[in-house]
Formats: sequence, structure tokens, C-alpha cells
Amino acid sequence: MDGARSMANVKMSDIASLAGVSESTVSRALSDNPLINEATRLRIKKIAEDHGYVLDLRARNLRLQKTGTISVVFPLLHEVDSGFSDPFFLEMLGYLADELSDRHYDLLLHKIAPGEPRGLVELINERRSDGVVVIGQSTQNAVINELASRYEPLVVWGAALPDNHYLTVGSDNYNGAVMAVQHLVALGHRRIAFFGDKILPEIGERYAGYVAALEKADIALDPSLECRVPFDRLGARKAMNGFLDKKLPFDAVFAASDLVAIAAINVFDQRGIRVPVDVSIVGFDDIMLAAAYTPALTTVRQDIGGGAKALVETLFHRLNGTPTQSTILPTSLVVRASCGAK
Repeated sequence: MDGARSMANVKMSDIASLAGVSESTVSRALSDNPLINEATRLRIKKIAEDHGYVLDLRARNLRLQKTGTISVVFPLLHEVDSGFSDPFFLEMLGYLADELSDRHYDLLLHKIAPGEPRGLVELINERRSDGVVVIGQSTQNAVINELASRYEPLVVWGAALPDNHYLTVGSDNYNGAVMAVQHLVALGHRRIAFFGDKILPEIGERYAGYVAALEKADIALDPSLECRVPFDRLGARKAMNGFLDKKLPFDAVFAASDLVAIAAINVFDQRGIRVPVDVSIVGFDDIMLAAAYTPALTTVRQDIGGGAKALVETLFHRLNGTPTQSTILPTSLVVRASCGAK
């Protein structure tokens, strides 16, 4: 049946004849190919539905030498025990799954852990999918640059670094951090600590925004108020307790992620430091847990759903050979209880 399955034995050629288009147009329309305008896609889908015709995607993919699958990769070489349980990763993964499903693509999930420095290269060399979405750059900037020179259907969630040779979709980390720190300054705070690992590209941009906001407020940068906090739980707790052991005076924390901010609230509580009574905290991400936590977390909101949509759109532009470019999504400040403003 020419790559189709149908209860009524209707062929693609029948749908093409009824719609007054070619069979290739029918195939593209039923696959939601953006090269076919929306009105035509909807008309062809309606005709196919009325006549019980369903495109056999497996047969089509075999004929076109495609897998019908997109790899979503989380490079976590910078952490000891970080994984898919991170709420940000789970939210992004859910949105990506929805976006790919809408395009009739399956999602193939990969984690590249410490000890696999060439894991991303090996994955792409296996050609198990039609394209790759990388969530975060970790310490893999050089490796991703190498891959981008010979593998086009690749897009990365993260900061657009000056030496990138690959397309990125990411949030405005710098200005988001500026907003967060300026808010803390407006509340009267002058000893604002930074919790995060600025070796990572996205966290580095947030740190740069932190520094810029302090300078604009005429607050001298104090390196002793910088606490390198990794994303793994044990490492984060150890770093925060070490910071508190120094007994440095501070009245606020800008945390590089909501997960770091929540971990800080837990550690502070165990040490008798009350949030926001003694210390104000602002996070970054606005994961679903942020609003439900106690105290509710003031944070910089990333548009995670919009980011997933932009990642998939950018990737499919590459797959279809159409021009596209990197995207920076705006961020916004969400004020809740943890900063003491409400």
C-alpha cells in the first residue's frame, strides 16, 4: 500500500488525487513538514481522516533512510551524582517529548556521565537518530565544536559562547542575574553572596550579571562571598557548610539555580539561619517546585516550554536545510517569600 496502512485499502495516490496534489505533498503534509503551508496540511489531513488513511511512518522512514528518532543528550561530566532527577532536566525533557511527539518523532534519551569524555562523539558516530539536542554544555564546548564541523543536525541548550561553532537556544542569563541582584539591593542588602559553579558557561553568565549589578550599585566585589557550589547534593551541602564555617557576614544569597537555592535554605535551616528573616535568597530557573516550596522561592524565570519549542524548531530547520540561527530567550523576575519582599 505504498508505505500506508488503511482499514479501507485507501492508497496515498487516492488521497493525492482527491486533494489535487502530488503524493510527496501528501506525505509531507501528514508528517507536519513546515514546507507545506498550514491550510494545505489541514485540508489533506481532513481528506485522509475522512477516508481512513494513516501514514505508515516506519515504512516512510525506511524508504527515506531515516530513523524517526531524535536523541536528547544530557552531558553531566562536571558532576559526581547529578542526573535526570534534577527538576529542571525533567521539565525540559517533558516539553521536548511533547514537541517531538507533535512531529511524529520518538525521543531517545542519553546521559553522558563522568568518565565518558568522548561519549557525545561516540553517540553521534553511531547514527542512531536523525538529529541531536544537547541539554547544557557542561565542559564539552570543544567537543561540541568539533562535532558541529561535520554534523549539522545538532542544537544545544545553553549560553552562546564567543567561540561556538554550533547553534544554541538559551535564556538571557546575564540580564536575569542583573535583575535578581538589583532586587536584593533594592531591599537594602549589601553583603550578597553568590552560590554556584561559574566554570559552567550558563552559570558563568549569571555570575557576570551578579558582578555587574554590584558594580552598578557601587558595592565592592568581595571574592570571599563567592561559594563554588556544584550541582551534586553531597558536594553542594559540603560547600555551603564550609562557607558558613567561615562565619562571614552576609545578608543575602543569589543562587545560580533553584536547586542550589533550595539546598541553601535546607542547610541554613539546620544551622539556625532563617530565610528570609536572617538572609534573603533568590534562585534561577523557576522550576515547578519553586512556588510550592516553603518559603516560596523568589527566582528568575526561564521559559522552559518556550526553550524546548525553540530547540525543536531550530533542529528541524537544520534537518530540512532551511536557514536558522541561535536564540536567546528573555527572563523575568518572580518575587515570592524567600527574599522577604512579600
